Amino acid sequence: MPGDDADELTWLLFRQDDVISLDQARCHLSSKAIRHRVATQRWRQVHRAVFVAHNGPVGPAQHRWIAVLAAGPAAVLGGLTAAQAWGLRGYDSRIVHVLLPAVHQTRTLPPGVRLHRTTLLGPEDVLHVGQPPRTMPARSLVDAAQWAVTDEQARAVIAADFQQRLVAGDDLHRILDGMPRARRRSLIRQTAADAAGGAHSLAELDFLGLVRRAGLPDPSRQVVRHDSAGRRRYLDAWFGQWRVHVEIDGGQHLDPGTAWADMRRQNDLWIDGDRVLRFPAWAVRNDSRTVLAQLRAALRAAGWTGSP
Repeated sequence: MPGDDADELTWLLFRQDDVISLDQARCHLSSKAIRHRVATQRWRQVHRAVFVAHNGPVGPAQHRWIAVLAAGPAAVLGGLTAAQAWGLRGYDSRIVHVLLPAVHQTRTLPPGVRLHRTTLLGPEDVLHVGQPPRTMPARSLVDAAQWAVTDEQARAVIAADFQQRLVAGDDLHRILDGMPRARRRSLIRQTAADAAGGAHSLAELDFLGLVRRAGLPDPSRQVVRHDSAGRRRYLDAWFGQWRVHVEIDGGQHLDPGTAWADMRRQNDLWIDGDRVLRFPAWAVRNDSRTVLAQLRAALRAAGWTGSP
């Protein structure tokens, strides 16, 4: 952090991760001084009107600053890039998504920057303090889902945002109410409702959809139970009336330590009188007939008398 006696340019570079636009630089330096810093390699020109004030590697935070400064003063980070800036983990991407109001002119952008335009961007949708400028978490998530390549990617990022507690259901519904023409609007709303209800992974969402299409009872998600040691445990899917518990196992459950912890939890549930079914995530997607047959059999054995 610069000292108390640092000048305004030093503080600006500190706030912007050593990235500065030409217009900003001209507020502090003459054109000759700017050219001298580039010529002596104190600064590096990374775009037509954007500089990095060092010669080292350019990291993700600096790429974001380069993108918004190159796009102009009205531009903000949007979609998945904004969600990453808010702390979303597990979705690294070299593409920087920038959102620009439609009334503003498009500028030439650096490679790796994807520009999106919008006529709907209210002041409540944009971060007004802190840096770099970006959309608020709920708007970021809606745009990330809109701009995803596939429906599955859209559903996955929604589930991840809820799992990591970056958004809440009411916030997302407010955004969707103001965007009646949003792409995948119904999918976003339904997935958000399921994620807010406790389905925090794509595999859990797939399982929930499978159950609904088959006409089986709707389970509760992420129900809290306590094991024999008093620790809080979360059940992926709980058919409470029939005491049938379903766990959807991702790849991490293949780890021996995780597998043993799963077994201990499953044993506690069995001892307590529950029926426990476990399915790997790939089976939910690729062997749904077997998954449904076993679930239906477990429910019937527990007293369910439904017709499917």
